[in-house]
Amino acid sequence: MKRTLASLLFTTLAVAAGSAHASPGDMEAGKQKAVVCQACHGADGNATDPQYPRLAGQYRDYLARALHEYKSGGRRNPIMAGFVATLSDQDIQDLAAYFASLPDSKLTDLHKRAE
Repeated sequence: MKRTLASLLFTTLAVAAGSAHASPGDMEAGKQKAVVCQACHGADGNATDPQYPRLAGQYRDYLARALHEYKSGGRRNPIMAGFVATLSDQDIQDLAAYFASLPDSKLTDLHKRAE
């Protein structure tokens, strides 16, 4: 009985862990979904207004986490909360993949700043 229960628990945890992560993201799908983001973050993900973050070239995992945090309320921003409310996990992965793939024309490495 214990062996069966332990096996069932292990299988359940393995399935849950596997389904907790969406696919790595489809850049082309993300490009289509990102049209609404362009108003603030720029057509190329390099916002020109300093109040909006530059998304181009950021790490995919960072972007996905930020979007999930806006959606869960972990990050508070009424504008972003409205945009992410209807995004699925796959939408978030697609957007993150797209913006991460863009050239980061304005981001700089901290080491380069010190030189």
